Amino acid sequence: MAGEINSLQKAAVVISSIGSENASLVFKHFSDEEIEKLTLEVAKMEYWPMNIVEEVLNDFYEMCLTQKVISEGGVEYAREVLEKAFGSQQAAAMFEKISKQLKTKAFAFVRRADYKNLLAIVQNEHPQTIALILSYARSDQASAILGELPKETRIEVVERIAKMDAASPDVVKSIEQTLERKFANLITMDGMEVGGVNYIADVLNSVDRATEKSIFDELALRDPKLADEIRQRMFVFEDITSLDSMSIQAFLKEIDPKDLAIAIKGSTSEVAGAIYANMSSRQRESTQTDVEYLHNVRMRDVEDAQQRIVAIIRKLEEEGALTISKGGMDEIIA
Repeated sequence: MAGEINSLQKAAVVISSIGSENASLVFKHFSDEEIEKLTLEVAKMEYWPMNIVEEVLNDFYEMCLTQKVISEGGVEYAREVLEKAFGSQQAAAMFEKISKQLKTKAFAFVRRADYKNLLAIVQNEHPQTIALILSYARSDQASAILGELPKETRIEVVERIAKMDAASPDVVKSIEQTLERKFANLITMDGMEVGGVNYIADVLNSVDRATEKSIFDELALRDPKLADEIRQRMFVFEDITSLDSMSIQAFLKEIDPKDLAIAIKGSTSEVAGAIYANMSSRQRESTQTDVEYLHNVRMRDVEDAQQRIVAIIRKLEEEGALTISKGGMDEIIA
């Protein structure tokens, strides 16, 4: 059914169903990048069975209806109206479908802000407040801000984001009104999921290696179980040893040989061995020679090189060119 197609394909189905004139009006509300992605998806769209199209359009209608009722009467009013109209089970399902969309409306100004300006706003706030704000920020903003916070505050914030489960709508609204008055009429769902281990893992995947190490060293002392849970959801340079041969060979084709030599210079023998084992004899000899002739390499340069390689590995995973098994949780089917 509709679960067989992804969200971009669903959007393409909707756009293709409303007619070109209406579609052009909708496009005015999208960014250039969004328009490019959606246009490409519409262009390559295949035939979908009528039952799937009808289900996608029905989901879209229910989402629009739910948001309209919420915006006009508030969360509790919407819940009451939808339960009377569709029953408690379907109403709950409709609320669940739009929870992420409603969440993205909160702190919209945060996601548009330059991280330096955002840092100036949040740096003097309580760690719990910073944690809540960063849970609504883009992961690249959050990682940049974490890198600038004092060490003790940074650990507090990381710990609070990871343990965060649900935020009171009153608290969210109060903080947002303080930070940005023009969002005073924000509509939020009660008990929205914010932060969490997966989110902070995504954030820490983007911080520099020195910040990452500092955070984990401190967090491991304060809460070893939480530190391990976060790390299991991340991919760090040392995790190269967990990649299969095809995945290692895939990223070796994409990285700068200079970065590779510097990264290996500061790596463990296990990581170096996993990399060398997946090189041709000529490439291995060349790389080993480069590593041997490297002297007085700054740790900062090693960390930067390793971070660039990890970024390439994550990018290749997103593209489906290799597979990362995180913490043993991913089931691989041969």
